[in-house]
Amino acid sequence: MFTDSRQKKGQILMRLMMFTCMISSMSALMFNVVLPQISEEFHLTLAQVSWLTSSYTLIYAFGTVTYGKLADRFQLKSLLTFGMTLFAAGSLIGLASQTFGIALLARCLQSAGASVVPAISLIIPVRYFAPEKRGSAISMSTVGIALGSALAPVISGIVVSYLNWHWLFLPPLLMLALLPLYRKYLEDEPKGAPKTFDWLGGGLLASTISLLLLGVTNQTWWYLIAGLVTLLLFIVRTQTAKEPFIQPRLFQNKAYTIAQTLAFLIASIGTSLFILTPILFAQVYHLDSNWIGFAMVPAAIASSILGRKGGKLADLKSNTYLFSVASSSIITCFVLLSIFTGTISPLWISLFLIFGNVGQSFIQIAMSNTSSRTLSKDQVGVGMGLYSMISFIAQGVATSVYGLVATQSSSVSWNPLHSDSDSSLFSNTYLVLAVLHVGILLFYRLQFRTRNSGVSIKSSANQN
Repeated sequence: MFTDSRQKKGQILMRLMMFTCMISSMSALMFNVVLPQISEEFHLTLAQVSWLTSSYTLIYAFGTVTYGKLADRFQLKSLLTFGMTLFAAGSLIGLASQTFGIALLARCLQSAGASVVPAISLIIPVRYFAPEKRGSAISMSTVGIALGSALAPVISGIVVSYLNWHWLFLPPLLMLALLPLYRKYLEDEPKGAPKTFDWLGGGLLASTISLLLLGVTNQTWWYLIAGLVTLLLFIVRTQTAKEPFIQPRLFQNKAYTIAQTLAFLIASIGTSLFILTPILFAQVYHLDSNWIGFAMVPAAIASSILGRKGGKLADLKSNTYLFSVASSSIITCFVLLSIFTGTISPLWISLFLIFGNVGQSFIQIAMSNTSSRTLSKDQVGVGMGLYSMISFIAQGVATSVYGLVATQSSSVSWNPLHSDSDSSLFSNTYLVLAVLHVGILLFYRLQFRTRNSGVSIKSSANQN
């Protein structure tokens, strides 16, 4: 199945995917910088214009699992063609938009199209690479995401300095240039008999995600209650439908379920690097938004440079080895932040973030690889799509939690090595996150302790 010719095509496809992930990541983040400007232009509150990013996240989260589900029925080239065309259409509409409503519609269309990227970026390595070479392939997507994260604030700042914010819709159109190459190198996959698509189950899942995320981010109880109700309805639908949106046997796969639980926790903790640390720079070091953006760039650049190294480590050593290196790097970052926050220059904090960002990139490679090895062939599409969705949900929930944490106060440092009372809250939070990651590392090594992180996992997947 994994012939040299097929893997060569896979290498070309993952190079294309690296650039695609970079553009997609940039598009998701560029508007964060210009929300105050858009708010002023349309005479809206920041809460109202924040829907440009909130709606993107909500649609993106559900879109990833939907495209993953559709990948089990349709050709990857067809899904990419549809998704990238929709993404481009949203970009063109946004470029010409004159009202906030049209701009919001454009972002929704962009998200509905762009959500094909994370799903396909995880499916291509599984279909085109042998398990022992899969880590290096997955790392290329991680590099693209890191590059996009590094470039987003820089490009956004340049664009709004010389042009109108509408021009932020232009860079995503570069994706269209890649479409002919994707169609050339993506092979036609043999498909079985067409199955009915569970639109009701998919709708209930989308409603659950949206309501729960809205409930957490807006701290609105009735959203949470409604989300739990739709979740129960989704579970009932999954158990009773002939061809449910997500097969119940996927959740009966113990190794996969454990991996997704860990993925949720890891993504939740990792989000602190991108949400809590900028608040630290603003509240403790009193940096303005431009300097905060620059302070975050070195870590993103380091992740993009070293990302491929993480994939090679997974292939040469094991997922367990890469996970241990990654988790140790993240723990080191949190411990250093807990000790020195508020007592040293922000330049050092920026350098500490390199340990965290590189570790987070490595651990995403390890978790993607681990998750893929728990799945049987017919579950890869929806299984990896669900993995992406869980990560996005975790980020959305964690963003709200860290926002609440930042509003609290504390004058007592739990870390005896920390000496600045004004930053005790941040020191304590980073200490807790370090301890949590120690627990995650020990649990992962206990569950996935074989050399290739796949012997016991594969047997679990084959039983399903």
